[in-house]
Amino acid sequence: MDSNSFLSQVIFGNTVTQYIIASLILITILVISKLVIRNVLGRLRALAEKTETTIDDFIIAVLEKIFLPFLYLSALYISARTLTLHPQASKAINIFEMTVIVYSAGRFAMAAMDYGFGVYCAKRQLDKGFERSLHGLLKVTKIFVWAIIAVFYLDNMGFKISTIIAGLGIGGIAVALAAQALLKDFFSYFSIVLDRPFKVGDFIVVGDCTGTVEHVGIKTTRIRSLSGEQIILSNTDLTDSRVHNYEAMERRRVLFRLGVAYETSTQQLKDIPQVIGGIIKRVPGTHFDRAHFFSYGDFSLDCEIVYYVNGADYNKYMDIQQSINLAIKEEFEKRNIKFAYPTQTLYINK
Repeated sequence: MDSNSFLSQVIFGNTVTQYIIASLILITILVISKLVIRNVLGRLRALAEKTETTIDDFIIAVLEKIFLPFLYLSALYISARTLTLHPQASKAINIFEMTVIVYSAGRFAMAAMDYGFGVYCAKRQLDKGFERSLHGLLKVTKIFVWAIIAVFYLDNMGFKISTIIAGLGIGGIAVALAAQALLKDFFSYFSIVLDRPFKVGDFIVVGDCTGTVEHVGIKTTRIRSLSGEQIILSNTDLTDSRVHNYEAMERRRVLFRLGVAYETSTQQLKDIPQVIGGIIKRVPGTHFDRAHFFSYGDFSLDCEIVYYVNGADYNKYMDIQQSINLAIKEEFEKRNIKFAYPTQTLYINK
């Protein structure tokens, strides 16, 4: 058998020459793709070492992990399309190429979302707790994007998407009615993550619950109380309640009262506001507002004092209040001003 007759032999509807041409096309595309991409990647890596931006690293990762495999699989499709194929085989090849395109597009979308999320976190310098919460939101978004890609893929495959979506809609209504509480907590999680009324590490008060936020989950939020136990609240309870976030407080307003005995002289009463004001003004980290003799109590002459502590640290506030109380006690002892305590005087007429 000579070479011409061999090359003219028909195997599964194609000559040997056609198979050789298809193979050469496949090899050529693979080699060119490999050389071109390798050259581009080499230049990009050299450029990335000289820059501080991360976009070039993202492009390198996309070319190497997504675009290059896409080219390899597309080369197989292009070479196969040069052959005369059975209708079923041709349909399978078309499905294969569509799958490759859709899957590569989905991977690129996921990579772009991860890159954008990383850049956002780096610029905002988010705390680890809030970053974990955003990771949960990112996962949900990815599932939603993959669902859209799947619908697009099935539509191009010839499936009746409207029928499927109608069936899913009826089923979704049934699931939503059965899981109203779960879905409500889920959307409350979105509200907490996006609106950020508090974050992990904040000291908050919700109703009769007081403590530090430890974890914000998709359904529940965990708070460590002052006494040590962990309080688990549903996200709906938090979004439906008044939340006092002390971590967001720039300064703390402090109001306290003290009573002196009725035997205190008028001059001493006049001196008390100036004495207390001077004490508070000497304490670092405070801002004095006012001090007044404001009422006659049942057994004391009452004074009201207001000042501000810069910052939200509760321990700092208690240290300042303690130093103020000690200084007032010391100053009152020097001036012979007596603090009041519950007393009753009984007058008897003979």
